[in-house]
Amino acid sequence: MGFTLKVFKLARRSFLLMTIMLFSSAFSSTALADQKILVWGDSLSAAYGIPREQGWVNLMRNELGEKIEVINGSISGETTQGGRTRLPKALEDHQPNYVVLELGANDGLRGIPPDVTKTNLDTMIQEAQKANAKVILFGMKIPPNYGVAYSEKFEAVFADLAEKYDLPFIPFFMEDIAQNFDYLQADELHPTASAQPLLLKKILPTIKKELSSS
Repeated sequence: MGFTLKVFKLARRSFLLMTIMLFSSAFSSTALADQKILVWGDSLSAAYGIPREQGWVNLMRNELGEKIEVINGSISGETTQGGRTRLPKALEDHQPNYVVLELGANDGLRGIPPDVTKTNLDTMIQEAQKANAKVILFGMKIPPNYGVAYSEKFEAVFADLAEKYDLPFIPFFMEDIAQNFDYLQADELHPTASAQPLLLKKILPTIKKELSSS
């Protein structure tokens, strides 16, 4: 009788220990799987002119692995006004932990006043933060033929907002390839497939740093 009771207690202890280990493992896996990144951009993030799977967003998805869900909400031709209009529903639908905000280039190319761009970006940052998402902001530049005064005011928009909200900031991620026509499509604006790994190389350290600090 004593031997049987001892065996039963050992079996029960082993079962409880195994249950705790399985629960802990499942909790850890679920917590990691719940990390969502919403990329909110324009053609530079939407893989314009190349197969979507070759774009930097999909390369990042592959690099981060299946435990991090990457949602690409980018649309070619998108402006900050369009992004601002669409964002609330995307935040509600996806409930991301992070919003990678890559918008503004089309505002600049259309000559939209920088103050308008700034207001739209500011609103999107606030919307994301209200939804408990951390924003990672991309800086933008435009071609010099738009004039020094406009270019400087436009470029300052992004750094100013990053400072205002203390955001992780990625300066103009096209910097290294914008003047290298080997990495640009025929329109001399959009990056080729071969440029995408270079873009990711500039972006990924900041993304990984934020993920590791969460």
